[in-house]
Amino acid sequence: MNTERSFSVERRVEVHAALADATRLRVVDLLAIGDAASSELSALLDVSSNLLAHHLKVLEGAGVVERHRSEGDGRRSYWRLVPGVPGTSAGSSIAAPGRVVFVCTANTARSHLAAALWRQASAIPATSAGTHPAARIAPGARAVARRHDLDLPDVPPQHLDDIAPAGDCDDLVITVCDLAHEELGAAARVHWSVPDPVAAGTRAAFDRAYDELAGRVRLLAPRLDRAS
Repeated sequence: MNTERSFSVERRVEVHAALADATRLRVVDLLAIGDAASSELSALLDVSSNLLAHHLKVLEGAGVVERHRSEGDGRRSYWRLVPGVPGTSAGSSIAAPGRVVFVCTANTARSHLAAALWRQASAIPATSAGTHPAARIAPGARAVARRHDLDLPDVPPQHLDDIAPAGDCDDLVITVCDLAHEELGAAARVHWSVPDPVAAGTRAAFDRAYDELAGRVRLLAPRLDRAS
């Protein structure tokens, strides 16, 4: 028997078994949109923390979800879907916004890159902002944008409070920084826990951030376009 084929079948059986529960499917649908801490999942699903911990343990054991420590509050961990697992891409329903606003702390890299990637992928307008904006966009962000032929406008970082509202339509705020997410709380509808490339300062760190954001945008943009 082909070992790779056998493993693939066994893997699929394990995943399907883990997903054969309504609460675990709801967890997966939420995480298909964005990352979340256990406390956030518990509140959204109205499930006790002990019961949720059991379901997350099953999903983690099947390789469906994974978690990592927050770059902000070190006592908190964020859950995310493991990319490419069959049967996990459906996602919760989400209303089409008038605009997508990507937020990180300094508005120097991740949020600018995410907004630029969004403008490539969707007709829904996008902008970016920071909770504590710095003076200028990080050189590493400009460099990774050039490597990928991404149009990154030469604009200064701006504060979230200074962004004009999107007319009569609601903004969809997506935090791409743990610190910003923990500062904004419920004001951020979606969170993408992307490690800060500026802290590392390396080409590889900016490439990883770019790839992570591009993958997230690629999954969410068609869903919102269909909703609109």
